[in-house]
Amino acid sequence: MKYLILGSSGQIGAHLRNHLRQRGDSAIEYDLVNTPEQDLRRPSKMLLEKMREADFIMFLAFDVGGARYLKTYQHTYEFVSNNVKIMDHVFDALKQTGRPFIFASSQMSNMSYSSYGILKALGEYYTKSLKGLIVKFWNVYGVEHDPEKCHAITDFIRKAQVKKRIEVMTDGKEMRQLLYADDCCEALRLLAQPETHASIPAGANLHITSFEWVRIIDVAKLVGELLKVPVIPGKSVDTIQKDLRNEPDRYLLQYWRPTTSLRDGISQVIRAMTVS
Repeated sequence: MKYLILGSSGQIGAHLRNHLRQRGDSAIEYDLVNTPEQDLRRPSKMLLEKMREADFIMFLAFDVGGARYLKTYQHTYEFVSNNVKIMDHVFDALKQTGRPFIFASSQMSNMSYSSYGILKALGEYYTKSLKGLIVKFWNVYGVEHDPEKCHAITDFIRKAQVKKRIEVMTDGKEMRQLLYADDCCEALRLLAQPETHASIPAGANLHITSFEWVRIIDVAKLVGELLKVPVIPGKSVDTIQKDLRNEPDRYLLQYWRPTTSLRDGISQVIRAMTVS
């Protein structure tokens, strides 16, 4: 199959690009870092052309980052405007081309105190109107190269490598479900297969997660153990998800199951970030 990956240089997009190519599929890259012409905040004939080339669209592009990035930017005009523009142009192109697609939402889409969550919820309404598939990501982790947008695990690894200690932003008591990027990519690939795609009923809850809860402080301690550095908890509490916990729908497990343990996934990210 030929896939168009919108956001192909992002955390999940870069992994997905490599994952698909390793399995013999074609992955068309589309990301602002490639050329200004691929800025999804602006209408573009190139976007329509690339969509018509593809069999399936992966809509992963979004202005987003980890907890530090969201805390700083998610309530700014630029953050809201960037994501509204991205969605407006992409969904308009999807409507024109009629291509099947997946929209990457978040398990935070029902958390109305978060502008990020509200924007993802808006994307879900767009997707439902066009009969696309909605997947909800739960804290997917993998190699990241932009320190400003790093999520928890890559942030911990960078701190361990640079500062020789891990300073946690909070007290670490908040719970998360963490999924290695390669497992996430396999779930996306399977959902895009014509026979699978056709069998999923409209409105199905497709939660892509590990289905295992873990405290952030324990994640930091695992990274500290692997890199042999001390862990220093903070004093503040979680202000991004406010430790609100949804429970993932297990519907997707009839098609896919994660296979990478947290220890193995973190070890692979450490190896990749050490090499790079």
